[in-house]
Amino acid sequence: MTGRIPEKFVDELLTRIDIVDVIDSRVPLRRAGKDYKACCPFHEEKTPSFTVSQDKQFYHCFGCGAHGSAIGFLMDYEHMSFPEAVEELAGRAGLTVPREAKGASTVPAQSDDLALAGELLARADRYYRRQLREHPQAQEAVAYLKGRGLSGEIAAEFGLGFAPEGWDNLARALGSDPASQQALVAAGLVVKKESGGYYDRFRGRIMFPILDYRGRIVGFGGRVLGQGEPKYLNSPETPLFHKGRELYGLFRARDALRRENRALVVEGYLDVVALAQFGLNYAVATLGTATTRDQLERLFRYAPEVVFCFDGDRAGRDAAWRALGNALPALHEGRQVSFLFLPEGEDPDTLIRKEGLEAFTARLQAAVSLPDYLFQTLAADIDLGRLDGRARLVELARPLLSNVPQGALRELMVARLADISLLAPQKLSKLVEGPLPLTRRSAAVPRSARRDSGGVPSLAQTALALLLQHPRLGRLVGDPQPFLALDGKGIPLLVELMRLLNAQPDLNTGGILERFRDSEYIHHISRLAAREHPMHQQNVEAEFVGLLHRLRCEANRQQIERLSGKERAGGLNSDEKAELVRLLREKQELEHERFVPRP
Repeated sequence: MTGRIPEKFVDELLTRIDIVDVIDSRVPLRRAGKDYKACCPFHEEKTPSFTVSQDKQFYHCFGCGAHGSAIGFLMDYEHMSFPEAVEELAGRAGLTVPREAKGASTVPAQSDDLALAGELLARADRYYRRQLREHPQAQEAVAYLKGRGLSGEIAAEFGLGFAPEGWDNLARALGSDPASQQALVAAGLVVKKESGGYYDRFRGRIMFPILDYRGRIVGFGGRVLGQGEPKYLNSPETPLFHKGRELYGLFRARDALRRENRALVVEGYLDVVALAQFGLNYAVATLGTATTRDQLERLFRYAPEVVFCFDGDRAGRDAAWRALGNALPALHEGRQVSFLFLPEGEDPDTLIRKEGLEAFTARLQAAVSLPDYLFQTLAADIDLGRLDGRARLVELARPLLSNVPQGALRELMVARLADISLLAPQKLSKLVEGPLPLTRRSAAVPRSARRDSGGVPSLAQTALALLLQHPRLGRLVGDPQPFLALDGKGIPLLVELMRLLNAQPDLNTGGILERFRDSEYIHHISRLAAREHPMHQQNVEAEFVGLLHRLRCEANRQQIERLSGKERAGGLNSDEKAELVRLLREKQELEHERFVPRP
């Protein structure tokens, strides 16, 4: 049956089923206090860090970061699509899944648009594959692939295709109606011309389909034939495709990653394909950008070790240093990162053809560990025979070590630095823990790692965490509109969640996460949902009401400051003067009376 599944049905379904039963039937759980635990099914581990909360109807792995509702678990564990997971749970609950006819709902049709874009990406994939087999121009592409030593079997396994020359081949094949044309633009497959009409983004290129970790095609990479520029062209950022989150080849490599306990990150699509042809099936490639924290976290769900493979030239070393910086905050729970630098003029594709799988694997075994690479690089241009040279090494290392999570690795790296610098480990630990120099603090420590100042962001984050962990508190909010007056990064998300719980007061934590599944906020709110707020359950409502009062006071103060500043600068109109008077009166009320939101 076609049509969208109503959100209200999904909300009701998640209140009717028990996530503990769903997961326990696939991954045996044991009780740990009020929650349940198991070794994570999404990455290798010996000590259980996979937690399932019956109260929140939510699972979270503190090792790899996997998280979600019962629907999300089925999608990730059983590789189901969203409708398949809903059907499975509905059958378990004895419910029939309703469907909405297009245009019958007042809910925005964004989900329908994304579904159409996803369908067109799959059709484009079939189109490009067919062109590689049938189009007269494809002989040049086939010759290139054969010249790179790729077999027809491996090309078919990776779904390689061909985009022929011509301005609108794909647009004419897939986009005859306006809805499809708009969806092709949304999918990044065609570009709308200012003068009207559309043209294909990919022309005269070998096509590499990019699959997300669930196996859905979300974009493409195209390698130009001949000497054109750019040599590689990726799909643009779209609602379905985020370069900083996806990795080429990851979906195919999942089982090999778990089996080998290792992921190899290379720079090119053809490197991944060539390595697979020689039997190395745990390689993935970034998508034209430096490896991001999101990509690393995804890899660590499958394997405890990540090896970066770079050229040995200056560009390769620079790329390795950027990867090192992004990897440091992710190094907890025994995770490992190493660096393999190839001989000049070689890449994984050419080297494995020259040396074979065994010799290439031996190079991987000899890769430089992240701690060794860090200290070797920092010390390369420093005279460690001088006191000020060793002091310089310590100052260069401090901001980097401060980004490593607390634990055994951080302690061992501090001990290594103490050995090199001849500084007492206890004093060095205090230096690493202490504040960084003001002139370098912002550059050295990511914004997310800085200590909270206790201002509006802290209040908003606490309120957000409490709402996620205790959605019933949404009944205490009343009208969230006044909070929009606040300045702060977390305010739009807080207000959005308040509005959601006003409209759907019976949502549980799992249901909230389903609503935010495709949102830019999903990783942030999943971490907040998993973190228990340090307070007795009986004090939750009182603390939340107090937070709302403080946020309302801060919103009032900021609005008064803005209008007062404008008054000093050039005066206010009559409406603004009346608003300032109202705000000053409200300020007095807030100061002398406890603000109690409408129940």
